[in-house]
Amino acid sequence: MTLQRVLPYTKSLLEQAVSPGDCVLDGTAGNGHDTYFLAELTGPSGKVFAFDIQAEAIKATSERVREFHHVELVHDSHDKIMNYVASPISAAVFNLGYLPKGDHSIITKAQSTLAALEQCLELLSVNGLLLVVVYSGHDGGREERDAVMEFVSSLPQKSFDVLKYEFINQKHSPPFLLAVEKKQKTP
Repeated sequence: MTLQRVLPYTKSLLEQAVSPGDCVLDGTAGNGHDTYFLAELTGPSGKVFAFDIQAEAIKATSERVREFHHVELVHDSHDKIMNYVASPISAAVFNLGYLPKGDHSIITKAQSTLAALEQCLELLSVNGLLLVVVYSGHDGGREERDAVMEFVSSLPQKSFDVLKYEFINQKHSPPFLLAVEKKQKTP
């Protein structure tokens, strides 16, 4: 057995949480890799919402998922999820930080990320998963990492299980995964 890196482990968790016909969310569309993967998992009877504030990311994702007709691309901040998504979701995935090969000055920020995570937890079905890959090695990354860690650490144990998956002997702020499973409806 070999330990899975963060991104493959994230995908393996999504495979367990998402079934054909499900409604799911990609909170940071980026270059469309997670959106494509979610579209495959949900199949044509499902629904995938993918958010990004950058036109470049929406364009790249659109090109990547052009064969799928059940993907809705949203050129807006992920803190506006409830403006677009009303159905319960079985999973949501976020890759925090900046668009790979994009403008590194445009980053996810704590305030909008926390608002997005709160909305996802409200929409999440029981046994659903919220997956957040945290990149903190850039300007502003530590502040967002700390705010997200504080938020997920304070979630009530009765309603949520929270896992942190990381390699602790790697240098240069390697990414880590936060996985939140909803155990019961929150009051």
